[in-house]
Amino acid sequence: MHGITQLCFTASYTLALTLEVWHLFRPRPVFRLLSLGWSGAGLLAHTLFLAAQPLAWPAGWMLLLAWILAVFHLLGTVHHRRLEWGVFVLPLVLGLVAGAYFVPSQEGTNGFQVRDLVSVGDERFWGRVHAGVILLASVGICVGFLAGLMYLIQSYRLRAKLLPGQGLQLMSLERLEAMNRRAITWAFPLLTAGVLLGVVLMFHPYKPAVGWSDPQVLGTGALWLVFALLSFLRAARHLRGRQVALWTVAAFVLLVCCMALFHPVDPGGAP
Repeated sequence: MHGITQLCFTASYTLALTLEVWHLFRPRPVFRLLSLGWSGAGLLAHTLFLAAQPLAWPAGWMLLLAWILAVFHLLGTVHHRRLEWGVFVLPLVLGLVAGAYFVPSQEGTNGFQVRDLVSVGDERFWGRVHAGVILLASVGICVGFLAGLMYLIQSYRLRAKLLPGQGLQLMSLERLEAMNRRAITWAFPLLTAGVLLGVVLMFHPYKPAVGWSDPQVLGTGALWLVFALLSFLRAARHLRGRQVALWTVAAFVLLVCCMALFHPVDPGGAP
């Protein structure tokens, strides 16, 4: 397992995306099957890499998020066989993997193993809970972004009066809006819980000094404010459709900025 590198699953995901694009222009069932095969191979290599290699922040965070989205892609492609699912999800997976490769590692830390995130019984337990909750909220933001992006494209296609069956095969606007709404409903409470727990941990004795001016603290606070405003507009102003999709895309861009920022971590690897 130690011979597996990021290049292994990056190449597999890239081949899977190439086959998905090929299937888009020349629909053939064999292209979709081959794409699924390469996606599965990439996910297996990705899993073994995460299980064997010590990870550093924030690159390890991006790889974990990319792994969850790779699972989401594989399940979604099997379930939505007639839709162009991989054309949207795989670029996001590859973007996160590429970001993990290019983002500088946090110096002065020992890294962490994935199994450390589920261990209990030591002083860094609540730091791992904080990391896990924020990770799940990030998944919700990514899913909302994908639904919002597909909504905007499908809305444009309908306004342009493109013939059904031509080009991208996407879900209806109603289903995409419902998918976006569920993702926001899932992400906002988790993000709120993660932010509140992070505030409490800032005063914990094992944490290094983290000031309110820390870039990631400010970025996460801004991300929470965006989602709070979005939730308010949906509930009080009945905001929906294209406007909600644009807000979700903006929240995703802010999430990417937050993931790229440095954030103090403890020697054991808790964020």
